[in-house]
Formats: sequence, structure tokens, C-alpha cells
Amino acid sequence: MPPACACRYTHTDTWPSMKIGILPPGRWSIIALAVSMVVAEAVAQTFPGKPLRIVTAQAGGGTDFVSRLVAQGLTDALKQPAVVDNRGGNVSVAADIVAKSPPDGHTLLVYAATFWVAPLLQTVPYDPVRDFAPVTLATTAPNMLVVHPSLPVKSVKDLIALAKARPATLNYGGSTSGSTTHLAVELFKALAGVDLVRVPYKGQGSMFTALMAGEVQLTITSGAALLPHVKAGKMRALAVTGARPSAMFPGFPTVASTLPGYESETIFAVFVPAATPAAIIGQLQQEIARVLNKPEVKERCFTAGNEVVASTPQQLVTVMKADMARMGKVIKDAGIRGE
Repeated sequence: MPPACACRYTHTDTWPSMKIGILPPGRWSIIALAVSMVVAEAVAQTFPGKPLRIVTAQAGGGTDFVSRLVAQGLTDALKQPAVVDNRGGNVSVAADIVAKSPPDGHTLLVYAATFWVAPLLQTVPYDPVRDFAPVTLATTAPNMLVVHPSLPVKSVKDLIALAKARPATLNYGGSTSGSTTHLAVELFKALAGVDLVRVPYKGQGSMFTALMAGEVQLTITSGAALLPHVKAGKMRALAVTGARPSAMFPGFPTVASTLPGYESETIFAVFVPAATPAAIIGQLQQEIARVLNKPEVKERCFTAGNEVVASTPQQLVTVMKADMARMGKVIKDAGIRGE
């Protein structure tokens, strides 16, 4: 009888004349996948094994607000501290930290859509698709299109007609190049076929002052920040900029009802490093969604100008792809570069 190592596999229907221990093409990939799944499951069962780190933008503002809601919820749910790590500068600072972190679910990125728009504007050290795995679209903050009260328009249709009648004479307040406000108006210009002149401002406060003084005639920015001035009669709101009417601003139409395809909201989403096990991503998404959908948390979000979404990872991917395609075309056609 030949030695065991020389035995041949005799079930020829599957592996004809194949020695034991030598697998046919394709079998190694199946085994490798099975092993990786077992390892991932083992990692998921021990998660979390240490405190979580939530890397985000500088303290204050909408991104920080959402980050702290997520951190508190995960701390309570996972019985491990979730610490917010505020990083100043542009999005590259925070994103690069998370991209280079171990893919074990203990380091998360919470950021606005700037995260995936920035690579369309300039060179950054990360790829939002290759280097990250989506967890959830946490909240959105509806923006609003407003004009100075002296402008003889009462609707988006009126504004477009006036802008076409007076090309390059209406000024809009914008912040830094490539910002949400800048791109929101540039998208409006592209879809409406109008020429508006950008006047950049360093901060929202100075832009609001200029608009109320009539130095610029319109802008598109955070509805929650604009609403007090609208109620005071210092600005006139024409529409909200989401794809659907906002419960936060009842009674206002959408820009899209006049310009089909228009959509521009401030989006806050959660990501982890690529290769993070799916089981961990699912656990994080479920816990974040659970805390965001608590009535008291939804109320806090609403008061702060945010609407809870708590999407699945797949839904976030869909939003990202659509936004990157929409804004990518605007950026390319207008020759916009980031600052």
C-alpha cells in the first residue's frame, strides 16, 4: 500500500486524479473567505474591547453636535467610553487619522459631506470610497434660499426670471471656495441657467450682515441659522433646498419643485476604516440608529436644526454617489478649486 502522502483522491466527479492536500483552482479562495469570515466573527464577538474614538471637525458647529450625540449613545449602549476627538483644519486631518487606524470599529469618522466632496476640489491624502466603509447617514440639516426683502421676487420662479433679465448684476453671499454655500448656489446657477456674482465672506455672521444690509441679494445656507432673520423680516425665504419639503420649515416649497434635480443639504455621516468587519459595522449602525431615534434625541436634533435619518450603510452609499456625481459636474463645469 503506498504511503498516505501518495494517495490519490478517487472521487473523480469532483477532483479527478487530485492528490490529497492539493486543492483545485477556486477552492483556495473559498477557504480563504471562510477563514476570513471566522476571524471577522471572532473579532465582532469581542467588540468593543477598548474605548472608542470619534474623530471629527473642530469643536462647535453641526458636526461636533452630531458627534457628541453619537458618542453619548455608543457609550451607553456598548459600555465603553466613546471619546470625541476634535480636529481643526480641513477635513483631510480627521480623515487621514481614521483611514490609517486599525479596521476594528474602535475609530470612527463623523463628518459632513465635505468629506467626499473635498477630493473633487483638491488633492487629499485619502479616498472616501477606497479607504472607508460607510456606517450611517446620521442626520441632515436643511438649507434655505433667502433674498433681501427689497428684491422684487416672491418665489424661485420669480428669482430666476429676474436673474435672467439682469445677468451678472445680482450678488450672492458665499463662504470659502468649495463650501456647501458656494456649491449650493453654483448648482442653482447651473440648473437655472443664470449668472450670479459670488461675494466671498470669511464667516456666516459677516455674510448675514452683508445680506441684511443689501450688499448681496441672496444666499443659500443653514435654514436654522437663517430662520430668526426671516421671522424678523430682515430676509425673505423662498424655498428649502432638500429633495422633499422639510418638517422643520413647514409651508416652504422646495427649490426642486421649480428646478427638478436640485438638492443641497448639509449631511452628517459616520464612517469607519475600510476592511472593518461587516458584523461590527452592523452593530455600530444599529446602536447609532437606536440612540438617534429616541424621542428626546430627535427633539434635540430638531431644535438644533437637524433632521434624523439614521440610514443603512447601503443608503449612505447611494446618497454619496449621487452627491459626488451632481457636485462633481458643477465643480468641473465651473472650474472650482478648494481653498
